[in-house]
Amino acid sequence: MRAGGAEENPEGSRRRLPRLKIPAKIWIHRRLKNQHEGDESEQQLEEQLEQLEQLEQLEQVSRRLILREEELFSQDSPREEDEDQLQQDLEALSVQMWMAVHDTFPSSTCSPAAGHLQVLRSAVASIQLQEQQDRRWAARPQDRVPVWRPQRSLSTHNVLLQTMVVGRLRRAAEDESSGADQLSSGVKRQVCSAGKCLQDDLLTVVRTVRDSYPAQMDILNVYAGLYHQSFSARLTELASSGLDEDDCSYLLFWVNHYYPSEILKHEELDGQINSASLGPLLLQEDWIRLEEQYLSSREEKMKLWLNAALRKEEEDWLSGSTPELIDTYYFSPLAIDVIQVINTSLTEFSCAIKDQSKAQRLTVHLENFLCSYQKCLEDFVRGNHSNVLSVVKAQLVCEQQLRDYITGQTGSVSEEQRRRCVDALSALRDCGYRCFTGPLNTRMKACLGGLCTSQWADGSLPAVDSLLDLLNRELDHLRDLKPACRQALLCFLHQEVVFLYVKKMMKSRMRSREQQVAGAQRMVEDAGKMDGFFTEEVGTRGPGASWLCGLLCSLAELLRLQDPASVQLELVSLAQSFPDLSGAHVSALLSLKTGLSAADVHSIRRSVEENRFLDVSTNHSPPFFSRIKVKWLNNKINQLGLKR
Repeated sequence: MRAGGAEENPEGSRRRLPRLKIPAKIWIHRRLKNQHEGDESEQQLEEQLEQLEQLEQLEQVSRRLILREEELFSQDSPREEDEDQLQQDLEALSVQMWMAVHDTFPSSTCSPAAGHLQVLRSAVASIQLQEQQDRRWAARPQDRVPVWRPQRSLSTHNVLLQTMVVGRLRRAAEDESSGADQLSSGVKRQVCSAGKCLQDDLLTVVRTVRDSYPAQMDILNVYAGLYHQSFSARLTELASSGLDEDDCSYLLFWVNHYYPSEILKHEELDGQINSASLGPLLLQEDWIRLEEQYLSSREEKMKLWLNAALRKEEEDWLSGSTPELIDTYYFSPLAIDVIQVINTSLTEFSCAIKDQSKAQRLTVHLENFLCSYQKCLEDFVRGNHSNVLSVVKAQLVCEQQLRDYITGQTGSVSEEQRRRCVDALSALRDCGYRCFTGPLNTRMKACLGGLCTSQWADGSLPAVDSLLDLLNRELDHLRDLKPACRQALLCFLHQEVVFLYVKKMMKSRMRSREQQVAGAQRMVEDAGKMDGFFTEEVGTRGPGASWLCGLLCSLAELLRLQDPASVQLELVSLAQSFPDLSGAHVSALLSLKTGLSAADVHSIRRSVEENRFLDVSTNHSPPFFSRIKVKWLNNKINQLGLKR
């Protein structure tokens, strides 16, 4: 009887069994060694492939050898010479199978030839036949099993694939002619070359090689797992070698973006590779360390760059130089430069860091920059420099560019950060506006000095006409302000004019009903004049024109009405439109009416409070009355004997 080791022959002496060789491992070692040393040229490989194609199909050879094996071991005492010959033939078959598998990927960038794919398909079928034969022998008595069983062809096949993958990635990383020679460091070239080899090979598998394997072998995921493990090992080795800033960034780019998003999500691979089973490319501790190194470096660079840009801008202001004129308006490159560096940093960050919320570690420096920018401009304006107006005009352009950029950002900037950035920009913008509106305030107040007097009410004192004439002369100085910024400034100025108008009106009192009715008509006319003036100056109806004109018309209607119930309805409507209209403001407006009793006043005030909108988010009018301080209103209320 034949066993898996030595046994006694019938005559009682030990019969020598054929020495069990490991032809696949020996052949793999020699094949890879020869290829690494360049002993075999591509032409030689092609010649070997042609020889293989001329050979009998491996699947047929495998079937014939299995049949011989079955026949031989169905005998009671198989001849030793027959066993030795069969074992040699099986070893020869194995070598041919492993040659076919090893040559899966051609040395050039082209796909495997059709002839080779036919040989590979036959080799895979042969592997399956040998696996089936292993299973058949496993169910038989051990003393009847040939010494070469089990062959474990599938296991050897997978070991060969692993060896092939490791060797291909190693050679790709060491190949100086792989197309990555333009990269600036050895680490980058290694990562890029190995990654490109990985992608090209997986695409070769999905395009051609996969059809040579049965579906149950899931060869694409087998290769994907082996390439992932090998690529991961190389990246882990590089990560532990101590990377500089650029290499760290590049490695993270591959780990967090290019590999998962561009390779595994390639249109021909997406959905076909079980990415979840692959695991991370880097160990958690390496990943965290590299990301922290990257973020710390980028934070420091961004902070230094933004500070240097602001310092350079401030030096230009203080030097007395006038900003550059582009298309007839003043311009500063500061905002564009800042946006460019932020955009570049965030774009790189989005590819280098997996957790996108960590972008706030970078954007916080934009927030700090804007606060410093605001303070620098305020300090410069207080210095009363000769170039202050031209500088401010250029900075208003910067403010608008930065505001558009920040409000358009999604994801990178948190809502809280966005709010603080916009607040800093609003303060910077208001500082610039005050440079133009501040010197006009005293003169505008003088023009409105006769407001709500009898001369104003009968039309003999054209207060608003005088004010608009003043503005018409002064606004000529804004011709070199960028049109969009000029429009925003004029809208702000429109609000300032209406604010001064309403504030003056609320401090006045028209005693007779006739004077109130005439004054109401005058207010409507004034509202129309201001609206028309600013619409013409802006070139289009400004974003604040509708509600400003509507506010003045509502106040005029309140002044015109005499019936307490009608006054109450108008005030309730006004309070719903302007939630910042306080009880003190309501009392001041009621004090303009001479025909209301104390009971009427108390009833109207109570109704206003009861009918306010509780949800102020339903109203879109900007704050207005809150700018009118209540101290003098309280004094006025006390003087009139109105209880709050």
